[in-house]
Amino acid sequence: MPDREKIYFVTDAHLGAGSDSLQRETTLCSLLETFKADAAQVVFLGDMFDFWFTYRFVVPKGHVRLLGKMAELADAGIQLHFFIGNHDMWLFDYLPSLMPITMHTDLEVLTFDGRRFLLGHGDGLGHLDRRYDFIRLIFRSRVNQFLFSLLPPALTFGVAHAWSRHSRRSHIKKNPTIFDYQGDDREGIVIYCRQRLQTEHFDYCVFGHRHSPIVRDLGQGCTYVNVGDWLGHRSYAVYHQGSLQLCHFPA
Repeated sequence: MPDREKIYFVTDAHLGAGSDSLQRETTLCSLLETFKADAAQVVFLGDMFDFWFTYRFVVPKGHVRLLGKMAELADAGIQLHFFIGNHDMWLFDYLPSLMPITMHTDLEVLTFDGRRFLLGHGDGLGHLDRRYDFIRLIFRSRVNQFLFSLLPPALTFGVAHAWSRHSRRSHIKKNPTIFDYQGDDREGIVIYCRQRLQTEHFDYCVFGHRHSPIVRDLGQGCTYVNVGDWLGHRSYAVYHQGSLQLCHFPA
């Protein structure tokens, strides 16, 4: 039996977006395959899918390679965590119905190797975008989710992907450097983590959402790590024996 000691973090694959989605998925599965050798746990930090809605009798097309690889990891005894993002918040109970995996709908504090990790996707933190805060409330409403489920999948997925493309292009047009580090006072996740650190201790704050691999010392013995994404960086993070490192998977 291999020694399973490492904790891996992956985020923001946005499968289903872009013409290279299948290629990204295949490469991502190659990365996950390497985790079998030494992973104790794998943490998916959200937006693994560019859009997902769990219907009662309909399964969204595609992504079978990733789903199968996740099931393989679970079958190998590796503990899986999935934090929903702003693009795949409507996964609901689909993944737990397929495999042993812990779903997280909000931030969580988990302890690995005696160290406290504050984990989540990262959207909406710091409340720098009140418009998004309002949209997030709408999307998380049980009533709205039920009404959305009554619409035909061809319509909902078409609208969702069109909106996603438009939103991404609009944000980049307004600020071409939007995915670069904006500074401590303009990074919602950093603002939120610093506020939490005033009342409790974390060794690491690990998030996704920002699409840019970032490591920052927040002081008080805490390190902020943004894992980046699988769109342009093919980045992931690994914790082992007291050290958390950002890594990049070769093309």
